[in-house]
Amino acid sequence: MTRSVFRFLSRQPETVEIANQHYMLRLPRYADYRQWYQLRSESRAFLEPWEPTWRADEMTESAFRSRVIRNEQEYASGQAVPLFLFRRPDETLLGGLTIGHIRRGAALNCMIGYWMGQKYAGQGHMYEALKLTIPYIFTVLELHRIEAACIPENTRSIRLLEKAGFEREGYLRQYLKINGQWRDHLMFSLLSVDAVPNRNMPL
Repeated sequence: MTRSVFRFLSRQPETVEIANQHYMLRLPRYADYRQWYQLRSESRAFLEPWEPTWRADEMTESAFRSRVIRNEQEYASGQAVPLFLFRRPDETLLGGLTIGHIRRGAALNCMIGYWMGQKYAGQGHMYEALKLTIPYIFTVLELHRIEAACIPENTRSIRLLEKAGFEREGYLRQYLKINGQWRDHLMFSLLSVDAVPNRNMPL
């Protein structure tokens, strides 16, 4: 497994940008703080039911800077690819998508999670982000399996995953502590062999 990680790191670029003419996903930067603060603040009531409990200093600039540093370290080590989603050409921040828990060796899998600002939700932006990200995961990161866990009541997220070609695999009891409570989750997955040209998410 160690050799696999080192091979991955040896070809890991200093940064990442996944884009088309309408959207761009890239690593967070310090300069994103104002946009991030505005979007997350105005979306707080919308996001909190689906996320871990927000810390008291969640929205401070110092906490954001620490987050950016941690994101860069996770990316450099091959553990995760934390991305912000921007609309082009004005580079408006819409939300975020994280490729996390990357496992090499015999596993070759990852877990994805995402969030969307309330005023941009339900408009197809995250679906377009997945269309960009899934080929990156399978061809650039060279992973075999993508997993996503979803609270059963989050019907919007379930529809998104199913539209993107993910298949429901099982029910995980008290899987993650969300908004202060241990919550059951549904597990979804997408395999590299599923992403063929006649599916929703072609490579």
